[in-house]
Order: sequence, then C-alpha cells, then structure tokens
Amino acid sequence: METYGSWVPVWAVACSLAASGMILASSRRPNLREFWTLSAAGVKFALILTLVPEALAHRVAEARLFAIAPGIDLTLRADPLGVFFALVSSALWIVTSCYSVGYMRGLSEHKQTRYFACFAVCLSSTVGIAFAANLLTFVIFYEMLTIATYPLVIHKETPEAVSAGRKYLAYTLTAGVVLLVATAWTYELTGTLEFRPGGFLGSETAPAATCVWLFVLFMSGAAVKSALMPLHGWLPTAMIAPTPVSALLHAVAVVKAGVFAVIRIVGFVFGPATLSALGLQTYLACLAGLTMILASVLAFHQDNLKRRLAYSTIGHLSYIVLGAALLTPASLAGSLLHLASHATMKITLFFCAGALHVQLHKEKISELDGVARQMPWTMGAFAVASLGLAGLPPLNGFVSKWYLGLGALQAAQPLAFALFLLAGLLSAGYFLPILYRAFCRAPQPEAEPSQTPHQEGASGHDASAWITFPLLITAALSLILGLFPNLLFHFWSLAHLVSDSILNGGSP
Repeated sequence: METYGSWVPVWAVACSLAASGMILASSRRPNLREFWTLSAAGVKFALILTLVPEALAHRVAEARLFAIAPGIDLTLRADPLGVFFALVSSALWIVTSCYSVGYMRGLSEHKQTRYFACFAVCLSSTVGIAFAANLLTFVIFYEMLTIATYPLVIHKETPEAVSAGRKYLAYTLTAGVVLLVATAWTYELTGTLEFRPGGFLGSETAPAATCVWLFVLFMSGAAVKSALMPLHGWLPTAMIAPTPVSALLHAVAVVKAGVFAVIRIVGFVFGPATLSALGLQTYLACLAGLTMILASVLAFHQDNLKRRLAYSTIGHLSYIVLGAALLTPASLAGSLLHLASHATMKITLFFCAGALHVQLHKEKISELDGVARQMPWTMGAFAVASLGLAGLPPLNGFVSKWYLGLGALQAAQPLAFALFLLAGLLSAGYFLPILYRAFCRAPQPEAEPSQTPHQEGASGHDASAWITFPLLITAALSLILGLFPNLLFHFWSLAHLVSDSILNGGSP
C-alpha cells in the first residue's frame, strides 16, 4: 500500500483530547460543556470519514511525531484496519454522547464534568489505539485508555464502585505490563516494532520456543480487555458503573480495543505463516470456543439485566477471536464485521437497559413483566438488537455470523462451525425470555405509575428524546447494515481489504 504524509490521524486523536480541557473549563456551564462533547464527537467522526476513500484506494495516511525510543517513533498510521475500528468507535461516540446527556441529566448525576472529560479522553485513546503504527505507540494508548476509564467505572463512588474500580485496574494494568514486556522482548529480537500485514515475527527472527512464549505474553495482555476466560472477571463487576459507561466498555472502546489487539497481534505481528507453522492458532481457537460457550451458559443465570448483557459480551467477543484464529479470508472478514455489528447491537441493548433504569428504576429481568406496554419504542429496539445477536436475518449480526461460519468451513473446521451455531442458539435462549416477559406478560403491580416515585412522568411512555433517539438510531443501524453491509461506512469493503492484506502479506 502507498503511504502518504497527513496530519488527519493526529487531529482525529487530538480533537477529543482538546475537548476534555474545554469540558473541564466549562464545569459551571452545563450546556457549553455538552456542546464541547458533541462538537468533538462530530469533528472526530468527520475527520475519520475522510480517511475511508484513501484506505479503500490502498493509500495509508501517516504522521510521525517524535522519537519515543531509539529507532521507534510515536507514529499514527491510518491503515484499513485502523480506519475500520476508528470509524466504529467515532460513529458510536456521537450517539453515546447524546445518550449520556439525557442519562446524566435524567438521574441528576454528580460530577458530570469529570464524566464527560474522561469520556473524551477515552475516545482519544481508542482512536490512538486504532491508528498506532507500532507496538510501543499501541501500548501507550492502550494504557492511556485504562487510566481514563477508571474514573468512569468508580463514578458512583460507592464502596462497590470503588472495589470494582480496583479490580478493573488490577486486571488491566497487569495486562498492560505484560504487553510492555512482550513488546520490549520483540524489539530486542527483531529491532523493529512496526505493524506489518502478514506479520514480522517468525522463524527468521526468533527461535520457535521464543515465538511461542511471546505469543503467550501478547495474548495474555490482550485477553484481559477482550475478556477471554479466565481473565474476564473484571467485566461483570464493572457493570456497577453508569449505563453509558457500560456501553463504552462493551461497544465503543475497552473490550473492542481488546479484540482489536488480538487481530493486530495475529495479523500484523505474528502473521498466518508463523501461527500455522507453530500451531498457535489452534490454542487461541480452543480458548475462544470455550469462552464463547461458557459465557453464554453463565448468562442464563444472571437476573440483573446489565450482568446478563456483560456475559453476552464475553461470549460474542470470542466470536471475533475465534474468527481471527481460523485464518481464512471469510473468517477474518467476519471477525471485523462482527466487531462492528456487535457494537451497534450491544450498545442498543445497554441504552435500553439505561432507559429502563432512568424511567422505571428497574434493573432486574424478573421485574420486566409487561414493560413493553409502558416503553414500546425502547423494548422494540431491544428486540431488534437481541434477535440480531442471536443471528437472525436481516440484521447485521446475521451477516457477520454468516461469514464466520463460512470461514470455519473454509478452514475445514466443522467443530468451529458447530460452536458458532450452538452459541447463536444460546444467545437466543438467554434473550428470548426477556422479550417474552416484556411483550407477553401483564405488568407487575409494582410497575404501575404510582409505584415509581421521585421520577416525574416515570411510566406509561418511553424516556426523554435524548435517551430514546440514540437507541432507535443504533437499532436502525443494525437493520440497515444487515440489509446493506457496505452502505454508509464501507465496512464490508474495509473488512475484506484487511483480510486480503493479512493473508497476502500486504499485497492488494
């Protein structure tokens, strides 16, 4: 691919970082504070959108800023994989920002300025991860995301929230240290850390045993944020955070950064040839398959809606990891498509959970009898996203799962194909009872308007437009991208371009 100099990746990272300072300076003026949030979200998305035609034309924007180590620069490079991930994150940040305004105001949450400022830093970190041109730049932004997310996890500042925050840091900072060790070891062996389609670490640069240990280190570091079992424990605990933060964790930034790291390591550090020669992809596939099924089974036992969604996320992230491990054209493209489709569907589900909390103060599935009669638009969007995650057409979850299943057949792995089918059935199994309660049962007595005090106009209708419109938009995106996978954002083309570059060593 042709590389050209451009500052657009830098501005895309910097705009929300600058906005965080403006948000802090506007703490006494809520409307201005939220103006900076929404403006930065719009500008970031517009900047990233300009990179899409160049990526599709095999032209990569690059900006080298300064040296951070001998022979290693802080470099941002908008290759097709980075553009894909940045596009997903920036597009969903716009709707999440709108939703956050309604949620935080609806509950009169404290320390809203800190919340919006940290949110902006998180999105800068996420786009930095997307555009990192080498491992050290990647690790810097990866750790920056961890630190920026911590105040959001402990936002409520209750003992439970603080404890969840400590657990989150213990897991993610340890993972960052492991990644840094693997990065330093790689540099010592190869003298480079530059991501390269098809990988740069192999038998010609390191002994086979060393490659195996490096793979274990890299995957251990990435497995925490991608919530592969048994390193998933922080994620359900972090559901103590406000719902927009849960949406950030699951759909926009943190766990998506984890699976993005897996794809970067598999496709741009080791590469298919090295992984196949050492059989490493088999171990990764086994771990992903096990996580996919166990997390789905555990989801059945969660009565708290956000915790059930958390275990659903753990399972669906493993679809992406398993697809990457299969190393076929369809499976790699399916992994990326599922990264995008899971993002739109899961953010819809968390938005719906937050709307139920703001409007009816309900958090348990056992309390949702008849709730669709009170909040029809919200639960309609919930139904769309649930059925999409189960893999039903014509939603985008069906498209990504189709390619994942096709990839399993291309790899001659019927067991992987069976795991995808079984996990889809389990997804339907833990979502359909929620829909049955909401649409087919009569409301419980405590769900009547008189039983929901301290929330003016709390029942009988959906939440405010700031909350309801974003979840309708993301639900609509799930349908539109299922019918037309290449519409609006060119996700289909970008996914196949990335898959081809990994398997062909960067050749178009």
